[in-house]
Amino acid sequence: MDLGNQTRISEFLLLGFSQDLEDQQTLFALFLSVYLVTVLGNLLIILAVSSDSHLHTPMYFFLSNLSLADIGFTSTTVPKMLVNIQAQSHAISYAGCISQMYFFMVFGGMDTFLLTVMAYDRYVAICHPLYYPVIMNPRLCGLLVLVSWFLSLSYSLVQSLLMLRVSFCTTWVIRHFYCELAQALTLACSDIHVNYILLYVVTGLLGFVPFSGILFSYTRIVSSILRISSTDGKHKAFSTCGSHLSVVSLFYGTGLGVYLSSNASSSSWRGMVASVMYTVVTPMLNPFIYCLRNRDIKRALERLSFRYCNIR
Repeated sequence: MDLGNQTRISEFLLLGFSQDLEDQQTLFALFLSVYLVTVLGNLLIILAVSSDSHLHTPMYFFLSNLSLADIGFTSTTVPKMLVNIQAQSHAISYAGCISQMYFFMVFGGMDTFLLTVMAYDRYVAICHPLYYPVIMNPRLCGLLVLVSWFLSLSYSLVQSLLMLRVSFCTTWVIRHFYCELAQALTLACSDIHVNYILLYVVTGLLGFVPFSGILFSYTRIVSSILRISSTDGKHKAFSTCGSHLSVVSLFYGTGLGVYLSSNASSSSWRGMVASVMYTVVTPMLNPFIYCLRNRDIKRALERLSFRYCNIR
């Protein structure tokens, strides 16, 4: 490989969706609206859970952490894209690009782990209801969240440190709206076999192991529900899992779309649209799913708004 064209890189260029000024203003309005709805919706869930003693349970503790991870996930990519659109610039600094990769992997990993933990919580609640308070005690819940953070932070740090040793050629254009790791690696001139091995191994593990845990939990849940004799009992048991199942389907469905799109054509428009669904739309829809399908969240928000009105 010819290494003569390598140079010290100071910034990358994010190609984004469109170079047309009119299209960019439309995109700015659209993504700003989605971002504000995402942040406000998830903050409302965090506020409702923290302020209402009725929601101080393991399920809502994990939900508030999921909302926090969703805010971070969206905030990693959208604000920089909005700034670039307004400034009519596609540039992102080298340090900014590595940082964006790091936090994207951290919050993406947290979403994956938290959805798995929430599936385990539902499994214990439905399959072992008498032992639920003992098994899902505050210490275990805190430990599960801490382990999730540790695994996400550790993998992301290792992958980011490996990126620091990568040399890049004179082409610094990333055909995406954020610093996507696989896209950045295609611009490298140095040996990146270790980076790819780690990327594929961890992506496979983060995709297969948590999803297998979710699948196992819901297999046992469905088996337990089918043994319930009363129709009302079955409906009540299913209703406690409905919101989580909807979020899992949305998260893994869009994530699979990103994976398939990146395999087919990593620089295609379809790949970027799939990434938008995964990184922007899914975190926005999660609060709606839980607020519309969950009576406890609805009541907590009503009490919160009532308290706010009384203060005013």
